[in-house]
Amino acid sequence: MSNSSTRPRRIVRRRRNHVEGTAARDALIFSSLQSAQHCIENQDYGTAYAHYLLVLSLAPELKETAKESFRFTLVKWADELDALSRIQDLFDCFEQALELFPDDEVIHNCMGEHLFRMGFRDEAAGYFHKAVKLNPDFADARENFYRVANWLVERWHFLMLNDTQRNLAYQRAIQKAIQKGCNIVLDIGTGTGILSMFAKMAGACQVYACELSKTMYELAKEVVSANNMSSDISIFYRKSFDLEIPKDIPERVSLVVTEIVDAGLFGEGIVETLIHAWRNLLHPPKTQEQGIGSGRFGRVIPAGAVVFGMAVECPEIRRHHRVTEREVGGLSLAEGLEMSSPVCNKSVSSSNEEPYTTERMSRVPGGYRPLTQPFQALTIDFNNLQELVAFHQKSPCRLHLPVTDDGILDAIVVWFVLHLDDENSLSTGPGEETCWEQAVYPVQDLIHCAVKPGDTLVVEVNCLDYYLRIFTVAVLRSEDAVDMEVIPNQEEDSKTVGCEAELCSALANLQTRNSNKRKNCVLETAEMALLNNVPYHDSFKAVFNKILSQLKQDSPSQAMDVDSNNTCETDCGKKQVGLSLEKIPDPMYVLDVSEGFSILPLIAASMGSVKAYSSVEKQQHQAALGTLAEVNNIPSCATEFWLKHTSNDNSILQRPASDKLWSIVILDVIDACGLIRQEVLEKAALSRCLLQSGGKILPQRVVMYGMLVDSQTLLRESSVQGTEPTLGLNIAPFINQFKVPIHVCLDLITLPCVHLSRPVELLRLDLMNPHLSNYNREVKVPVCSPGQVTAIPFWYEIFLDEEVSICTFSKPSHWKQAAVVLDKAIQVQTGDELVLDIQYEKSNFSATVKMLTNNNEDNK
Repeated sequence: MSNSSTRPRRIVRRRRNHVEGTAARDALIFSSLQSAQHCIENQDYGTAYAHYLLVLSLAPELKETAKESFRFTLVKWADELDALSRIQDLFDCFEQALELFPDDEVIHNCMGEHLFRMGFRDEAAGYFHKAVKLNPDFADARENFYRVANWLVERWHFLMLNDTQRNLAYQRAIQKAIQKGCNIVLDIGTGTGILSMFAKMAGACQVYACELSKTMYELAKEVVSANNMSSDISIFYRKSFDLEIPKDIPERVSLVVTEIVDAGLFGEGIVETLIHAWRNLLHPPKTQEQGIGSGRFGRVIPAGAVVFGMAVECPEIRRHHRVTEREVGGLSLAEGLEMSSPVCNKSVSSSNEEPYTTERMSRVPGGYRPLTQPFQALTIDFNNLQELVAFHQKSPCRLHLPVTDDGILDAIVVWFVLHLDDENSLSTGPGEETCWEQAVYPVQDLIHCAVKPGDTLVVEVNCLDYYLRIFTVAVLRSEDAVDMEVIPNQEEDSKTVGCEAELCSALANLQTRNSNKRKNCVLETAEMALLNNVPYHDSFKAVFNKILSQLKQDSPSQAMDVDSNNTCETDCGKKQVGLSLEKIPDPMYVLDVSEGFSILPLIAASMGSVKAYSSVEKQQHQAALGTLAEVNNIPSCATEFWLKHTSNDNSILQRPASDKLWSIVILDVIDACGLIRQEVLEKAALSRCLLQSGGKILPQRVVMYGMLVDSQTLLRESSVQGTEPTLGLNIAPFINQFKVPIHVCLDLITLPCVHLSRPVELLRLDLMNPHLSNYNREVKVPVCSPGQVTAIPFWYEIFLDEEVSICTFSKPSHWKQAAVVLDKAIQVQTGDELVLDIQYEKSNFSATVKMLTNNNEDNK
């Protein structure tokens, strides 16, 4: 009875406590929401973020209501934490946010952006990819994913998977090795896992694989699972150097398969990797005394390689690696300055920098001409540990190559034959139908690069830092009084070799450039090509003249005091001596915010009465511009480096002085890769506010042109084409997630394709008169030839004014072209008409295609 009398009172008490607790919670939530809003208004985003965390933890039902404000606060607070380098706090904030909103595409995308800026591209890709999956129409996440996809899944992955000959050769070699008893396999650098799956299909007992890229590791796991091999293929997310026996792998393996080779063979570290594998992961190699099945032994596929080279003349390589013009835009480039590309510059070479660049020589604009016969640079046996260990300790070897044709010596082109075993090989030569490019060693250090039959090239082959380095030491001229037959070779005795080597070295020193007294400046290859682009600089000079002349006519000169010693104080703050004029015009102000190295400010300053500002950042580039100014008698006070006046990139477009406006602002609108640069319209809008009356932005407008083409090459470079090239394995749907709609850095002039239409205007950006721009439009394109439309290559006409323009699709252009690659090819006939839907938003360009049939629009 006592229990029954007290029970109602407890219930009442609990209800009262519950009501009071609910009221207190609601009051706290309401107060916190008000405080969060107040903090946002006062830009105290950290405190606002803390308030929102409290609110959402107490009242999860408010998530949808508070989501927009929470997102805004998170983004602002994350930016502050990033600026303060409070990286761990930033990551903690995003982890908390994703616990509350695990399926919010905006938060995933924002986290990816911070990771990408910090250099964590693999991790950023995962967040961008998740954001796109959550919302395929989220444009920002989609563009971010495309950007990072180019870094993480490089285009050569698609080419290699589409290379049936390469895949068949590896499959045959792996099958043969496993049939001979090498049935425990380690795949180093597995990529998509295709070699691992070849091994399993061939009957391997167990397959292990490792991959350093997080993105490729996840991709390989998906691919292996989709092909029902997960139980037999173990994939590790780590370098092979970090694998341990028996911790990771129960015992040593009998076969290592790998393709960690680049165009120069050794650039991805295959030598160091195989040394470690032989010492720690592989059974010892089979000896001559062992027979098949007589014990465990190890082997490597590929078994070895032979490296070949050839000297060539190639104007395209030359203009990207050597200054070929003595005068550009009226400026002399011939004295006082040594300019080189990073590939050529020995003073900056290190183990972290490749000594070569790469080109697909069969598609180089303008082609190339061999100047020597192909020569064998070296051979290497990947199944010989002693040879691998001795590889980087080899003494430099000098080769003497007879010149077979007249020409300009521009480069040594290198390729290799990869021997998978004694029956299966792959050649990466320039004449082969291959997925590989060739390694290019540009020649720059010789004074005279013209050669003729009878001359001999002295080439030094070195294996420093596990890289193959080929350096053209000298040209021995046929008219020199030297017996070519006594040039040293490796089979002569040491005394003779030493003596003749000294002779060779002496001749080399006579033929190489002494640059000790010349300042050195390293330019990127696109910057070097720009410096060699004479029409580009002449066009700017002509327009500078017109604009400045008109401004001088429109603006009367302002008097400047001249003292009794015939000196005057200029706007530069320095005194000019010996001036006979009593009045000096106020200078015009020119600002160049081009990306990278630019001599446009010097061209403007050379015209007189101009104060030109350069946004060049690198000290060696500033020093180079100073040297060029001195050589061309441009007063030091006529140029200045504008970044000295700014604290960040966003403030670069400012007035040069409180009472001055810019006469000319030069914007770098098109990236060398072929795309419109980010935030061009925003920079143009700010520039228009800072121009003096009659001042101009250069260029004043940009017009994009494009055409319809049928290019199977672009298709193979953009995605895996079904299962046939991958020998029946299910790989395409997984790696094709990383295909991008726009391909950059194309040489359209040599791209294998069929033109299906004439060029048409796609887009117009008017930087001076934005109301004349045409960002979003539909363009009708008549088809002039039958075929399959697979891509829309595009390029630009850059108008400096109404009369002077520069085309990015021309022989001297330093720009490459780009192309939209269609998801699905469209079959067309002559007379058909396609409609291109052109969109340009937030600095991103896109184009979709549909066909007009009997006046009805069918989406394709």
